[in-house]
Amino acid sequence: MKLTLIVQPDTTPDGEAGFSSLCPELDVASQGDTPDAARENLREALDLFLEDASPEEIQRRLSR
Repeated sequence: MKLTLIVQPDTTPDGEAGFSSLCPELDVASQGDTPDAARENLREALDLFLEDASPEEIQRRLSR
């Protein structure tokens, strides 16, 4: 399965700079202090999501 990974600069509510990351196909997001950290955190979040989500939930999100 090929998924999109978007990483972009972001500012936290307390004003600190960081990076947000998103997989739009599955609507899973994460963040990190650097682009690499945001990317790695998103990969971990995707792994956890795919381990726990039912096949129906995964298909529902991919079909949007």
